[in-house]
Amino acid sequence: MIEVGLTHFLIVSSALFSFGIYGIITRKNAVMVLMGIELILNAANINFVAFSRYLNLGLSGQVAALFVIILAAAEAAIALAIVLNIYKTFDHVNVDEIEKLKE
Repeated sequence: MIEVGLTHFLIVSSALFSFGIYGIITRKNAVMVLMGIELILNAANINFVAFSRYLNLGLSGQVAALFVIILAAAEAAIALAIVLNIYKTFDHVNVDEIEKLKE
């Protein structure tokens, strides 16, 4: 039976981080860019919890992950409001074609 160690969590976290960076760089849709940012934040959460567990740091990793989850929820709410405002103004959410929001 395979024992799951710190290396396994780091591999999963690096894969999520890589997918998030790929999503941010290659996508033009603002919603897809926000999903890439969420993947990066989830990769950070996995690292916080894994290092806390395997380095016997107590609950500090879980507390840091909780703060990241709160930050992600606030970021999603504000970003959704911005994306809706962009859609209302420009009738699309293509990040490359948006030059100015204030008119």
